[in-house]
Amino acid sequence: MKQTLIPCVLMRGGTSKAACFLASDLPVDHDTRDRVLLAVMGSPDARQIDGIGGGDPLTSKVAIVSVSTRPDADVDYLFAQVDVHNARVDYGQNCGNILAAVAPFAIEKGLVTVQGPVTRVRIFMVNTGQIAEAQIATPDGAVEYEGDARIDGVPGCAAEQILTFEDIAGSSCGALLPTGNARDNFDGVDVTCIDNGMPVVLIRAADLQRSGLESREQLDNDVTLKARLESIRLQAGPRMQLGDVQQRTVPKMTLIAAPTQHGAITTRTFIPHRCHASIGVLGAVSVATACLIPGTVAEGLAKIGNERQQRLAVEHPGGEFSVMLTRDAAGNVVKSGLIRTARLLFDGRVAIAGSLWGGN
Repeated sequence: MKQTLIPCVLMRGGTSKAACFLASDLPVDHDTRDRVLLAVMGSPDARQIDGIGGGDPLTSKVAIVSVSTRPDADVDYLFAQVDVHNARVDYGQNCGNILAAVAPFAIEKGLVTVQGPVTRVRIFMVNTGQIAEAQIATPDGAVEYEGDARIDGVPGCAAEQILTFEDIAGSSCGALLPTGNARDNFDGVDVTCIDNGMPVVLIRAADLQRSGLESREQLDNDVTLKARLESIRLQAGPRMQLGDVQQRTVPKMTLIAAPTQHGAITTRTFIPHRCHASIGVLGAVSVATACLIPGTVAEGLAKIGNERQQRLAVEHPGGEFSVMLTRDAAGNVVKSGLIRTARLLFDGRVAIAGSLWGGN
């Protein structure tokens, strides 16, 4: 039987890569779609050798995009995290890095018309029901990918993209502090459970007898630490209104320490069982937000100011990630913004077994 060829665009968004699809080019049935996405990526397999995944959670991602029927959005964006090692596709979270690829992809595919030198694209994040706005350079009627913006974790420079979010608190958990507390305790360890775009559990590295400055490789090989983190994660999940998270990639687990490079906080994030080479976009927003909330485990470690609008640099193994946060008069974070870059890597068709799906 012939293979099925599916239109696909491979894009880098921030520090991740994703296979981007028009929703109309994928199966309508969700179970069939999941099988297709697993085949596209080559999962389950540590190397993903029979697919286009890169053998890493950061390169085993999918964006499914369509024209939105909502009056407040231009396109709908459904994010899928394809598990590298298991036959599982998780839709329980957003990905802010791949969000940076959505507006360029939508313009490339004709879903959004260029508005002039700068185009604003309103994106409905289907996974969590929130709206983001992407502002990208579109001189000469097309997306400009080249520029002088640099983000840690990506070599070279590219065109700057401004992403802004409003009302993303409790995006997955229903509340900014889903347990109702700024600080909880699991297995005798103080933690902060927070969701300002991404469910995250913050733990002081020192409380687990670690410095928080370890390399990604050291932490990936620290079996004892990972077992402790997983025990806490499995307990925190239900308390964060996420249910049983044993088969899910959220919440993310983040070790924090005092900053060392003039930032606000130092982080080491697990996604959820491998240490992130940097930190996820929305994960960084949640961590930065925790730095501004009295009583969290970040209090006393984070270097912050008193301004209503602050730029907080979240340090990570690959450098830093700057988040712009705006607070209202009561001190509540009401708006988040950040700088990302994206690039189109490949535009073509990806092949899967015809016996799996014959195409639309």
